[in-house]
Amino acid sequence: MSDATDARPYDALLLLSFGGPEGPGDVVPFLENVTRGRGIPRERLEEVGQHYYLFGGVSPINAQNRELLAALREDFAANGLDLPVHWGNRNWAPYLTDTLREMVRDGRRRILVLATSAYASYSGCRQYRENLAEALAALESEGLEVPRVDKLRHYFNHPGFVRPMTDGVLASLAELPEDVRAGAHLAFTTHSIPTSQAETSGPDGGAYVAQHLDVARVIADAVREETGVDRPWELVYQSRSGAPHIPWLEPDICDHLEALHGRGAPAVVMVPIGFVSDHMEVLYDLDTEAMAKAGELGLPAVRSATVGADPRFVAAVRDLVAERAAVERGERPERCALGALGPSHDVCPVGCCPARTPKPAAAGADSPYA
Repeated sequence: MSDATDARPYDALLLLSFGGPEGPGDVVPFLENVTRGRGIPRERLEEVGQHYYLFGGVSPINAQNRELLAALREDFAANGLDLPVHWGNRNWAPYLTDTLREMVRDGRRRILVLATSAYASYSGCRQYRENLAEALAALESEGLEVPRVDKLRHYFNHPGFVRPMTDGVLASLAELPEDVRAGAHLAFTTHSIPTSQAETSGPDGGAYVAQHLDVARVIADAVREETGVDRPWELVYQSRSGAPHIPWLEPDICDHLEALHGRGAPAVVMVPIGFVSDHMEVLYDLDTEAMAKAGELGLPAVRSATVGADPRFVAAVRDLVAERAAVERGERPERCALGALGPSHDVCPVGCCPARTPKPAAAGADSPYA
C-alpha cells in the first residue's frame, strides 16, 4: 500500500467539472457556453432551458460539487493528507482558467486533477484535457508560470465508486412493493454519446461501453449475492442531444421501459451508473421524464442513488491521490479495482479518445505541457 498521507510531488488537487446555471438568468448563457461553435439557434437553447426552469433555473451540479469539495477537504484533513483542494468548471463559474490562475499565484506547481466523469470518452476525458490545455495556454500568454497537471485514472471500477451504487440498488429494491420486488429488472443507465465516439473511446476503442458493462455486471452480481435473486439487467442510455441523423448509443431509457413493459416485467430499478451525482440529466431525464413514462405504462419504477459525496467515494479519491503520487515517486502501489478490466492507465496515451478536430490536450502522453 502507498502512504495515504504522502501526496508528494503534488501540491494541490483540482476538482474539474461541467458546471451549471445557478439562476434563471444563467440558463441561456450557460447553454451558449456548452454549445459554443455548434451553430445551435437560440430558440433551441430556450427549449432545452425549460428543463432547468422546472427547477428554478438552477442545476444541482454546483451545489453537489461544493458538497464534494467540502467532504474532500474534511477527509484529507482527518487522515493527515496535507493537500489543498480547488474547484474549476468547464462551462460556468468558477471557471477553470480563473481557478488555475489563482492556484499558480498561490504557488501551486504540481496539480493533480479529479474530473467528475468516471469513464473513458471524448466528452468525459479528452475534452477535459483539452480544457486544461486551453487554460494553461491562457496562463502562458499572461506571462504566468505554467504548472504541471496530471489527471487521476478512471475510477469507474474503484470499490469506493461501485459499492455505494450497489447499496443504492439494494435500498431501491426495498422501496418496491413486495409482490413485484423479486421480479424487478435492473436498467443500468448512462449518458448516450455518438457511436463514433464510443467506438474510438479509450486507447484501443470501445472502452466507454466495455467499462459500463463491467461495472453493471459487478453490481448485478453483488445484488444477486445479497438478495439470492438473479435479476435480468441491461445497459441503456439517456440524454441524447445530437442531430437525429447521427447515430448515438441506444436503447434510450424510455424506449427500454416500454420494451420491459411489453415483455411483462413486473418492476424496474433505474441505476445511473454513468453519473457521479444527481445533476440535471438525473433529475430531469430519469426522475422526471423516465418516471413519467413508467407511470404511463403502469410499470413500478424507482431510481437508485448516485455516489455524490458518499464517504466511501471520498475515501476512494484519497486512495487514488496517494496511489498516483506513489507512482510519480517511482513506487509500485496497490491499485484497487473490481471487475474484469482492472485498473485504468495513469497517463492517457497518444490518440486516446480522439476528437473529430484535433486539439492540444494536457495531462496525457501528447501534452504540450509535460
